[in-house]
Amino acid sequence: MDVYVWEGLTKTGARRTGQMEGDNLGTVLAQLRRQGLKAVTARKKSPKGRFSLGRKITEMEIVVFTRQLATMVGSGLPLVSCFDLAAKSAENPVVREVTLRVKQDIEAGSALTDALLKEPRMFDELFVNLVRAGEQSGILDTVLNRLAIYKEKAASLRAKVKSAMTYPIAVLVIAFVITGILMIFVVPAFADLFAGFGAELPLPTRIVIRLSHWTQANWWLVILAIGAAQYAFKRAYQKSDAFHFQMDRLSLRLPVFGMILRKSGVARFARTFSTMVAAGTPILESLENVAKTSGNRVMQQAIMNSRTSISEGRTLTEPLEASGLFPAMVTQMIHIGESTGNLELMLQKIADFYEEEVDRAVDNLTALLEPIILVILGTLIGGLVVAMYLPIFQMGSVVG
Repeated sequence: MDVYVWEGLTKTGARRTGQMEGDNLGTVLAQLRRQGLKAVTARKKSPKGRFSLGRKITEMEIVVFTRQLATMVGSGLPLVSCFDLAAKSAENPVVREVTLRVKQDIEAGSALTDALLKEPRMFDELFVNLVRAGEQSGILDTVLNRLAIYKEKAASLRAKVKSAMTYPIAVLVIAFVITGILMIFVVPAFADLFAGFGAELPLPTRIVIRLSHWTQANWWLVILAIGAAQYAFKRAYQKSDAFHFQMDRLSLRLPVFGMILRKSGVARFARTFSTMVAAGTPILESLENVAKTSGNRVMQQAIMNSRTSISEGRTLTEPLEASGLFPAMVTQMIHIGESTGNLELMLQKIADFYEEEVDRAVDNLTALLEPIILVILGTLIGGLVVAMYLPIFQMGSVVG
């Protein structure tokens, strides 16, 4: 029997997840419903190592596949033919393998969404839910086109935020490596030279030489401590919800970087929400999917609070305003969209505006960091060089 990963709601509305063995998807769903669960979804658990022999599936490959599928569906081709042609045109063998498996499932009588659920590495929950909404409303090709646009925008936004975070970290790592090389290989050569001076060395030189001796003796300890700290942080971030939440909250409060993360979070929220609304997905289901793709636990909580607010007959914007994460302009535009029935349009305008804001913020950050990093590198490496040459300068002045 196969193992299926399932998710559903109890009679009280609490969300439950788990795994169950079954001969097929229908048997598992029927058994879960008999247990009193509702809104149940399930997918076959992918076996370990399934993709180990192939390349990773990139965002752009998913975008290209989605656009191809939208074009073929729009032209009236049967789904089996669509996936067969998409598999033949795929350059990545992993994409080809996944596409053929989906085609085989459809040929065997599975619904499209059930077939996609079995391939979570390529089709995430948002993708599957939008496809389901497109099938139900009869606009699958339109939804697939919007999905492709959404994936492109999301990938671009992630790349910009990643570049903003990677640049200063990369420079600091390079500075750390250069300093380590100087301490372990260059400073000891100067220390041997100064050993025959017979005079007391300047204080900065003595400090650098002692640091060099300590680094030579304990370099492995430094690397071990950095590795252990990184592992402990990653483990706590993945396993502890409280730690994860606090780190996400802290990241939003960082100078400059926090502002970029907040703006990118608002852009992602608006883009995802508008895509779900355009596909005809119910608001409550849309907000749940938007929360899962928010990328930040604090923002996820604010969005889920909005979902609760709507389910209780109140407005969408009150919890967003209370969170302090969404600017007044955003909540006002959402409120206007709710009132006028143009929520999708307003969300698109918010997404466009804040994606441009992230662009400007990243450019400004790069321009701001360059002189700061140069000063840090100059002070660190220049200080080491000056400390090593001070005795030579002093010796030159005495001889003069």
